[in-house]
Amino acid sequence: MKMLRLFKRTALLAGSLSLLSWLTASSAQAFTLTVLHNNDGESQLTPDGDEAGAARFVTLINSLQNSATTDAVITLSSGDNFLAGTAFDASLDDGIFYDAIVLNAIGYDAIALGNHDFDFGPDLLAEFITSPQFTNPVPYLSANLDFSGEPALQALFELGPIDASALTNNVISESAIIDKGGEKIGVVSAITEELASISSPRGVEIEPVLAAVQAEIDQLEAQGINKIILISHLQSINNELDLVPQLSGVDIVIAGGGDELLADAAGTLLPSDQAQLDAFLNDTDGDPETNPNPVFGDYPIASAVSQNGQVVPVVTTPGNYQYIGRLEVEFNDQGVVTSFNGEPVRVLAQDPNTSPDPFVQANAVEPVLENEAELAQNVIGQTDVTLDGTRALVRTQQTNFGNLIADSLLWQGQQLADEFGVDSPQVGLQNGGGIRNDVVIPAGSDITELDTFTALPFPNFVSVIPDVGAALFKAVLENAVSQVEDVAGRYAQVAGFTLGLDLTAAPGSRVIDVTLDDGTPIVFNAQVVAGAPAVDVATIDFLARGGDDYPFTGLDFTSVGVSYQQALANYIQQELGGTVTAEAYLVDSDRVVATMFDPDESLSSGGDGGMDGDMDGGMDGGSDPASVPEPGTVLGLIATGAIAVLKRRTA
Repeated sequence: MKMLRLFKRTALLAGSLSLLSWLTASSAQAFTLTVLHNNDGESQLTPDGDEAGAARFVTLINSLQNSATTDAVITLSSGDNFLAGTAFDASLDDGIFYDAIVLNAIGYDAIALGNHDFDFGPDLLAEFITSPQFTNPVPYLSANLDFSGEPALQALFELGPIDASALTNNVISESAIIDKGGEKIGVVSAITEELASISSPRGVEIEPVLAAVQAEIDQLEAQGINKIILISHLQSINNELDLVPQLSGVDIVIAGGGDELLADAAGTLLPSDQAQLDAFLNDTDGDPETNPNPVFGDYPIASAVSQNGQVVPVVTTPGNYQYIGRLEVEFNDQGVVTSFNGEPVRVLAQDPNTSPDPFVQANAVEPVLENEAELAQNVIGQTDVTLDGTRALVRTQQTNFGNLIADSLLWQGQQLADEFGVDSPQVGLQNGGGIRNDVVIPAGSDITELDTFTALPFPNFVSVIPDVGAALFKAVLENAVSQVEDVAGRYAQVAGFTLGLDLTAAPGSRVIDVTLDDGTPIVFNAQVVAGAPAVDVATIDFLARGGDDYPFTGLDFTSVGVSYQQALANYIQQELGGTVTAEAYLVDSDRVVATMFDPDESLSSGGDGGMDGDMDGGMDGGSDPASVPEPGTVLGLIATGAIAVLKRRTA
């Protein structure tokens, strides 16, 4: 009543008091929220160099949860919560999901589904979500997936938005409402539309991201929820930045799948990242390929504006439990973000102030370390040459480790062809994305079972695809080299033939020469040779099913019952006699040659498959070697800039 009387006295005084009243009410009703987040933990449970591992991560994030000074704290994952490898292999062997122990200890309020969560198929994902290692119920979210074709996942699905506080067990939904500090927070999730081509969702249908996310936001707003967070796994933060201007009603976006490093303050980076940043800042040449900037942008990125005109903070972290994102946000009484700030919190491997969580260390980390120790003790061979499985290289050019793996698929397919009643394959293909963890085995080293599991961790099985026509085989190879610039996982390591490429050409027109090892030409001068025979292909079942957009979909194939990891071990022991020689696996072989294409000078013109044998990149028939790039030069230039980027990982 006092305020009403003041309004009657003078308009000026009324206006002044109205402003004061609004400011007081706004301050009184403001709500502050700390968002703790990470993404792409990917089963990196054990310490490795700068990576502190999951036990220290749990200690630190629990400390941040308890020490936050805002009105409430919410903890979120943006996907890829486990990954094939030695840790997950230990889980499968022991019947205990060690990653679930870690996720439960972190105390997530919601978890996004990422592409790697589907790598073992829908049934195992359902088993993981319902594992008894989860004692604190948590919703797994994705708005753009239809699980009706997969009974095990559909049985866990509840139509969103769900009330997370009412959960008695883990469920899957499109979105969740989470009570925090007396306020209701809406959380929506989405996964990349490329899921079917990069993982194994089987009967799970993928729907467009934009429409699905906006529909879920609209439902939340219809229920009076005015604070909404999107946790997405779209493979690159650029995709989230492109999405925000098309959305209305979203307040915060937490991206996953790209592993970008965001930072805007000194002293917040892991030592290796700081050293790389220092090299970039001190690079007098200014050459981004020599010393690239490891930092993608500020934390948070504040350049994205939603369709309703609101600045939306966008954040992410590098994976492998290296960083915890900490974003503090203030909302007014209408749910509008009025301020935000934050930083990535590094998880130091040798931090005297952060000891490993004892429960996680004993029940998740130690069992994995024991499994790895057993694998490391099983020596299957030796190598006389350094075997290079560097991530950026196996995705952009041939490497001798890639050659070895492709050879093992071809050999294993040939060994078992009769037993499985299939034609003996002539060629082998392994996608670079299936070769993991930057494995490099130095010359003179033992090759252990651990090395093979680390490099080839997925549940991929050697398969033979019969009678692949010459035109289709060219299309397969065109797909394999169509995204070299993006360092995509579809790049093929090859066996049984030589391959000539023109990487200056447009995707779809890059394969200029294919010659089988017996001298049979398949492609000459970028054209399929008339009358060229069909080939039988040894590969992994992931590619045989059309993964990475390989155009094998619909073709019959036969799995020969041996995993690609087992094939590599068998090949080294049985075919190579336990020794990988430098002569057989040259660091710079001529199995694949990338050149500037001259239609008058095919790589096949010399009659030996187009490779002149002296590794100078020159063509037979009198070309000037000085005018032609070295084998792999174009790819090498691409890879040089990509190596540092891929230290932050690309899926």
